Amino acid sequence: MRSNNANGKRLTTQSSVNSAVKSICDIMRRSNCAGALQYVPELTWLLFLRILDERETREAEEAEAVSSEFMPSLEPPYRWQDWASPGGAKRTQLQNGALGAFFGFVNGELLPYLRGLRERPNAAPRQKIISEILSGVEHVRIDTERNLLDVLDKVQEITDEAIDPTHVFPLSQVYEGLLLKMGEKGNDGGQFFTPREVIRAMVRAIDPRPGETVYDPGCGTGGFLIEAFKHMRAGLGQSATATQLDTLGHRSLYGREKDNIAYPIALANLVLHSIDEPHLWHGNTLTGNEIYGGLFQDAPALYDVVLTNPPFGGKEGKEAQTRFPYKTGATQVLFLQHVIDSLKPGGRCGIVLDEGVLFRTNETAFVQTKRKLLDDCDLWALVSLPGGAFVNAGAGVKTNLLFFTRGKPTERIWYYDLSDIKVGKKSPLTVAHFEEFFRLLPQRGESERSWTVTREEIEARGYDIKAVNPNRKVVVDERTPEEILDTIEAKGREVAEALAALRLKGKATKDQE
Repeated sequence: MRSNNANGKRLTTQSSVNSAVKSICDIMRRSNCAGALQYVPELTWLLFLRILDERETREAEEAEAVSSEFMPSLEPPYRWQDWASPGGAKRTQLQNGALGAFFGFVNGELLPYLRGLRERPNAAPRQKIISEILSGVEHVRIDTERNLLDVLDKVQEITDEAIDPTHVFPLSQVYEGLLLKMGEKGNDGGQFFTPREVIRAMVRAIDPRPGETVYDPGCGTGGFLIEAFKHMRAGLGQSATATQLDTLGHRSLYGREKDNIAYPIALANLVLHSIDEPHLWHGNTLTGNEIYGGLFQDAPALYDVVLTNPPFGGKEGKEAQTRFPYKTGATQVLFLQHVIDSLKPGGRCGIVLDEGVLFRTNETAFVQTKRKLLDDCDLWALVSLPGGAFVNAGAGVKTNLLFFTRGKPTERIWYYDLSDIKVGKKSPLTVAHFEEFFRLLPQRGESERSWTVTREEIEARGYDIKAVNPNRKVVVDERTPEEILDTIEAKGREVAEALAALRLKGKATKDQE
């Protein structure tokens, strides 16, 4: 098979891959893309076009081997191998041309061509995806042609073909690391990013199975859909049939996203994870206002599984509220109503909700929505997360995981409490923290961290479903005020004596000098 990796360089260690990616980001940071929210979207479309070219080159060779016709998505000179690859015919022509010719081609010809593919009669799904990933790219952000050419050369080196899969994370996982940088403090991208360990725990608890449809109404960068895909692919095992794989890759995963930065990144992320036809709708889930729905055609009305993390703390206007029976400006409450109505009978949901949704009983829509949840669904588990669970994703909100099945009312809720775990940027929440949760979940077992609350108790609390652990041991200081003051005075004397000893030692040393 012909290699598209111009210099034949193999990246055989994880550090070599990370170094290659970091070198690209370094160039971008010094060329008008200061933060991750600027350089990740720029790298996204470049990396996508490189991977697309690699895949279509391989597909063309496979088709030729069996004397089959293959229709590429892009025409010359708009393929990566023409204009971006070192030695490409168009790149050579542009580099030998007038000053500014390269930027002129990319901004004036290439980008309009790519954005316009979706408007073609009988545009293929892959062509629509290309257009959507490039939909927000009006021009190259990188400031000079030299810097752009340096980036193109380095992107050429880090493709799947160049990475040794026996020792190195796949390129998709490297890309996940870049997305995490978007969520770090100061980058304002945490709204798009749910910690992957939380996603994996939720997917494991909901257990989406091959043949089921999975939906995320606020999919951000696509994390829930990707983890569900991996989970279902693993469930098929080595004996998966071509029909099963086709169903999984083409008719199983659906999402919506309104943000113009997150939407193309989600598409590229799904493609990098070998999901060739992502069914993502671009628009406002709550108002129904559509920006682009060409990839969402033939999507089902109801789904087997919903996995989602609605935006924290958002406020919606009247346009969104009029579409829901229980009207409120609280984004998460409207999303919860949408999710319940999007499930098939027997459909399962895992959702992240902030603490306020659970305990607020002073607003009618909050109470009505929680009553609808308990009337229409069996809320079988609620996990209280630590306050810092989302700190690596740029958000410090106290959150909870809710798991429920639509079709029968809730009689009791099984709680699991992780709120006392100390987590932070250098000590994040991990799968290990969920080990006991998964061990107790099948039988809804009781422990110091788990307990059950009946529907009657919930109703008596006015539908306050916040986790309050009755088993937590509260350490009470039973000393009198006088005893506490005595202790403080004693400690003060100890400090004074230690300081006096240090001063004497310092004086003695000085006298000796």
